[in-house]
Amino acid sequence: MNQFLLSRRDFLIKATAGAATLIAAPYLNLDVWAADQAAPIKIAVEFNAHAVPAYVAIEKKLFAAEGLNFTAYASYVTGASLAAALTKGDIDAAYICLIPAINAYANAAVPIKVVCGTHLYGYGLAVNPEKIHSVKDLEKTDIQVGCLGAGTAVDTVMHKTMERFGLDKQQLLPKARRMNPAKAIFAVRAKQLDAVFLPEHWLTMTERYGFSVMYTARDVWADMIGSVLIAKNSLIQNYPAVVDKIVKVTQKATTWMNQHGDESAEIAARYLSFESQRAPLAEVLESENELRVSQASIARSMKNLDYLNAVDKDMIQETIDNAFRLGNIRQSFSADAMLDLQFLQRT
Repeated sequence: MNQFLLSRRDFLIKATAGAATLIAAPYLNLDVWAADQAAPIKIAVEFNAHAVPAYVAIEKKLFAAEGLNFTAYASYVTGASLAAALTKGDIDAAYICLIPAINAYANAAVPIKVVCGTHLYGYGLAVNPEKIHSVKDLEKTDIQVGCLGAGTAVDTVMHKTMERFGLDKQQLLPKARRMNPAKAIFAVRAKQLDAVFLPEHWLTMTERYGFSVMYTARDVWADMIGSVLIAKNSLIQNYPAVVDKIVKVTQKATTWMNQHGDESAEIAARYLSFESQRAPLAEVLESENELRVSQASIARSMKNLDYLNAVDKDMIQETIDNAFRLGNIRQSFSADAMLDLQFLQRT
């Protein structure tokens, strides 16, 4: 094992256990009540285009239709906040990218299970077309490249891109500037980056500042699982009926949005625009108009994801093994250890 992977692995394991850098994307938090519970079930939801099924479920009152009611949600503006919530037990379930879920399970022993899928893909590379004409241009010393933190899904897509196109990791990785999506958008706007790896909708959002999407995860990793619905073991054991309902809501929302693309994009644009006002991006942009996420932009963004609920066990295993290969987790493990698909199979 080379020294880079050893140091990377040691850092990521310690960071995850300390709830410091598990995920580098903002999240929302839902408080959901079941009819027979005094306390809410806390569900974290991604603050990006990955979460369109959750936004649709909220807007269309699908949670309420299953007897699950929530009153409000609040933003987690950093990945560290969500990581802390996961490790401290403040979240019962989450719509979360698979890769950080694997990191949490393997590195911090967070007792979670994947109970449903939400989408494939959802990440990619956007570039300044005036300076970058080929992916090989990323290796040039004067090209500034941005990416989310090491060990994230976006970082994994950057590695897959380097491997797919034979880029020199020793040249590219040391110069990659690590930042969260909001800061990356600001850096693009300020012309401090020439290329950036991001999750959707942030990836497509770079287009308003003259960038273009060069590659998406679909181009570099076939059938990559983007996000999943996870539940804490305690929720599964103590309230299986609630988990069953959350899975049903997720499936209904996914089916509806795949049949109503335009309306789904309008819903997502409205929710993301509202939350953008409370994100770090709001503090650095000059106009409130820049915080608005257009329906057209979200519609384009959504085309870079495949929203589906089926879970491919072999792909879960491949993702676990890849996380170990990259040094993101201490050792590989069987996908069965973090899968509980009984609720998905019932429906």
